[in-house]
Amino acid sequence: MIIFLATGNNKGGGYFASRGVFLCMYMGFTVIWAVLNSLALQVIAFLDIISMWWQVIGGLVVIVMLPLVAPHTQSASFVFTHFETSPEATGISSKPYAVILSVLLSNYCLYGYDTAAHLTEETKGADRTGPVAILSSIGMVSVFGWAYYLALTFSIQDFNYLYDVNNETAGALVPAQIIFDAFHGRYHNSTGAVVFLCITWGSYFFCGLSVTTSAARVVYALSRDNGIPFSPIWRRIHPKYKVPTNAVWLCAAISILLGLPILKLDVVFTAIISISTIGWVGGYAIPVFARLVMDEKNFKPGPFYLGRARRPICLVAFLWICYTCSAFLLPTLYPIQLKTFNYAPIAIGIFMTLIMLWWAFDARKWFKGPVRNIDLGNGHS
Repeated sequence: MIIFLATGNNKGGGYFASRGVFLCMYMGFTVIWAVLNSLALQVIAFLDIISMWWQVIGGLVVIVMLPLVAPHTQSASFVFTHFETSPEATGISSKPYAVILSVLLSNYCLYGYDTAAHLTEETKGADRTGPVAILSSIGMVSVFGWAYYLALTFSIQDFNYLYDVNNETAGALVPAQIIFDAFHGRYHNSTGAVVFLCITWGSYFFCGLSVTTSAARVVYALSRDNGIPFSPIWRRIHPKYKVPTNAVWLCAAISILLGLPILKLDVVFTAIISISTIGWVGGYAIPVFARLVMDEKNFKPGPFYLGRARRPICLVAFLWICYTCSAFLLPTLYPIQLKTFNYAPIAIGIFMTLIMLWWAFDARKWFKGPVRNIDLGNGHS
């Protein structure tokens, strides 16, 4: 969209990337994220610091400046009480269904706390720093995400124009159209919109980098416990950089394979988000439910303990997981056709079937759960 607006937009002959070009860009970024995650831990930590400040400073710039630039802003009653659907663009006219689907992208944005959880093994005092990092991530994402949505909705110039296929973004990306309308309405050019979209693109780039880091740590942890095929390969640590390089590139290869349907399907990106988020969120359902039903005498609390609030919090968390996983399986475009079908349920069903068959016929005979890699007696690995 940045290139599209910078080269003339939909009304000025701008370059709109084809599916093939988009797929090549997707694969290219995946490879870049894998290369960066193959470098030393110090480099990854430095990139994480850059990511944090980019998103904090860049986010503040967008949140504060966008409503100020907009020629006029919407009223608070419009932002907080007005409800609109766009059946001409999505085929969805049901307001309850639209509310259910509204959880999709916002839930995916909370992925940051998962990365914090998976990197606790690489921090000192993980029993304290891990929970603090998770809560800090949730707090920052919630505040900045909410503020970003408010800045966008207050800055809407013409709601009916946002989904028009003849507008400057071809109706393809509503946030980009809101930003374009604000800057074009004020300065009669798209330069500011391109700059703001570059800030947003930077956030997406660092998000992809973080997700790759998190996914590689999951693969490494599972392979360390001999929980996936060819575990000895995936748990190898680079002798110099001290990162699970093979796990990183396995995740990159799987990501590329999941992206191949971009060539044919319109909703593949939503499906990728659905598959990854269901796998991520669903994985938390098991320990949360176990904690919910566990006898307290069998639980040894650590430094970070919820006390009496544990069961209500676990119950709400478990119900929320069930809700979000169900929402990610629903179609996002109607009428349902081959190009608009959400293939996430099929993909997840196939993977779950294969995994269960593997467990029934083979894995249950040798997999015994997590492998202890710390001697509790003397505290040495």
